[in-house]
Amino acid sequence: MNYGAFLSYVFLSSVTPGPNNITSMSNAMKYGLPKGLRFNFGVLFGIFILVSICAAFAALLHSIIPQIEPYMLCLGSAYILYLAWTIYKDDPTKPKKKRTFETNSIPAGMMLQFVNVKAIMYGITGISTFVLPYYPSFLSLLPFAGFMALFAFLCTCLWALFGTVFEKFFTSHQKLLNTIMALLLVYCAVSQLLELF
Repeated sequence: MNYGAFLSYVFLSSVTPGPNNITSMSNAMKYGLPKGLRFNFGVLFGIFILVSICAAFAALLHSIIPQIEPYMLCLGSAYILYLAWTIYKDDPTKPKKKRTFETNSIPAGMMLQFVNVKAIMYGITGISTFVLPYYPSFLSLLPFAGFMALFAFLCTCLWALFGTVFEKFFTSHQKLLNTIMALLLVYCAVSQLLELF
């Protein structure tokens, strides 16, 4: 197994901007780092479950992905656009009202993984390309799934920390920053939809 290629893939896939990292930074800025980490733990659990499923059913997923990919892309893009809208419409001067579905929670972080095509492809590609040819048993794949989930979690925490370190700057420019983060999420959603064509 080429561990260097695997580690490079995991690093680049986890640290680059995507729905997990952008939402993590937004939550940390809005709720503070300790409360914002709830979403990140959801990402950790969600990615571990997702990558484990990919490991268990890699061969099956390869055969059915072409048929279900358009639906996954549409569903994932719709959810990412919803996240973009909630970030964009957030007004820091208004008191927060209780949401029916809290976007800064462990369930929200977990749910995002199953509609986040970047996370799905992260699991499928990481396991099937780099690991499965050398470690074919499910039990031997679980440590790799754990490593991939932990690394993704650490990168979302890094983005959350970045958001809190620059909180004063971001607070004075929050509408502009919310617009930029929302546009980045829209870009993520649109780039996923463009894969259909």
